[in-house]
Amino acid sequence: MKTTDNYKRPVISLRISITNRCNVKCFYCHHDGIVAQDYEMNPEEIYRVAKIARKIGVDKIRLSGGEPLIREDVVDIVRRLSHLKFRDISITTNGTLLGKYAKALVDAGLNRVNVSFDTLNPETYKFITKRDYMELAKDGIKKAVEAGLNPVKVNMVVMKGINHTEIWEMFQFCRKNGVVLQLIELLKTENCEEAEFLEEYHYNMNPLEEELRKISSNVKKRAFMQDRKKYFIDGGEIEVVRPMDNTQFCKNCTRLRITPEGKIKPCLLRNDNLVDLIEPMRCGKSDKELEEAFLEAINNRKPYYTDKC
Repeated sequence: MKTTDNYKRPVISLRISITNRCNVKCFYCHHDGIVAQDYEMNPEEIYRVAKIARKIGVDKIRLSGGEPLIREDVVDIVRRLSHLKFRDISITTNGTLLGKYAKALVDAGLNRVNVSFDTLNPETYKFITKRDYMELAKDGIKKAVEAGLNPVKVNMVVMKGINHTEIWEMFQFCRKNGVVLQLIELLKTENCEEAEFLEEYHYNMNPLEEELRKISSNVKKRAFMQDRKKYFIDGGEIEVVRPMDNTQFCKNCTRLRITPEGKIKPCLLRNDNLVDLIEPMRCGKSDKELEEAFLEAINNRKPYYTDKC
């Protein structure tokens, strides 16, 4: 059974932030290094959330953070989720702990991984993350490939004046290691303070995409992923992620999110229509009542850019 919203968009994907904690302090992140709170869901609660999502038609689940691998019970969480027979279970991580957990995660049922990794330059890495963990992240990427995760993707946030000249070096690293490179455009915002940040570091992807079109042996469009393009070059693969400039972003959105404090977030770009799940769960509400909370959140879904949808 697939559940659709009022705009006929099926809800088939769920992203659960299992923690707000992180072991790096990326300067462009909104949650850099935030400490743990008592609202962090336990494995059984995460399993129950996922079980209800599975019942209403979700067949893909992604764990994120913060840094999800900072949780010592992350393998147990993945193992529990694997019993629900999702078509795909994935994790987004900074990779610094991936070398430690990759094999165990695969054995527990993890299918694939995205690694946030912006640079191969040690000084630039330290500037971005405030940590000296670059080699750990590189090792984590390689261990993920060795463990059989497929695909392994590197998410590189491209920033003007910081790492935009390193794109091809990163591509060669990914190609050599059998990894897909995703180039991420900085998320645009209407927040004045963040707008200044964007103005300084935002990198225009248009000339890059034009170059990629010219040198690629094949280009594929991911119709159900906001029409983003995949470029195949010399046995490697580059995908360009431009969510805010892509007119298909809202139209093709099929995802719900769960915040670290256990609230359903119907839209990536809004925080005024969240539906609480954790308090009803901890107050003894039934699965049927929690399912109704999911349906309320789905009913709240509305394309953020309605003029483009």
